[in-house]
Amino acid sequence: MDIIQILKNLNTVITDDHFVYTSGKHGEIYVNKDALYPHTAEVSKVATMFAEKYKDKDIDVVVGPALGGIILSTWVAYHLSQLKGKEVLGVYTEKDANKNQVFTRNYDKLVVGKNVLVIEDLTTTGGSVKKVVDTVRNVGGNVLAVCVMVNRNPNEVNSQMMGAPFEALGVLPAMAYDEVDCPFCKEGRPVNQNIGHGKKYMAEKEKN
Repeated sequence: MDIIQILKNLNTVITDDHFVYTSGKHGEIYVNKDALYPHTAEVSKVATMFAEKYKDKDIDVVVGPALGGIILSTWVAYHLSQLKGKEVLGVYTEKDANKNQVFTRNYDKLVVGKNVLVIEDLTTTGGSVKKVVDTVRNVGGNVLAVCVMVNRNPNEVNSQMMGAPFEALGVLPAMAYDEVDCPFCKEGRPVNQNIGHGKKYMAEKEKN
């Protein structure tokens, strides 16, 4: 199975447009992972790919950042449980007022002293998943590994940046620009307001 092909089959990889990413950066390639999650058979396949990669690691808990990480952590934990013959828990972090990833719902108690696999769907800057890694460690969890579905920035998002062993199921390099440097802004290419954070971005621009 190839993760990029699975995503392309669902028409989730969009090119030659103008997107605003979660990080606030701009680019012309977007992986619309939200179009994956309604398709449970494909989600299960992707989760199996994560689980197969880490079936020989002594993992107790899978943690991912909300929102996509809620679905992925549950499915990956399920398939790891099947492969390992023991219960592996799936929990998630949520964004607080300061945009940090924190445990709520007493999930931190399920992570203390446990071996953790941190997962995420996409990385552009790696910032969100790095916050999950830090939060797991802050509550006393042991981060064995970090894995993402698709890494869009392999030059910068790696084990060194993450401070833990890092891998991706697939790589789809996509340049991400700050607004001031964005070539698509400069050429007047309209921002896609249906996918990504373009609608919010345009609303804030109009306010200013």
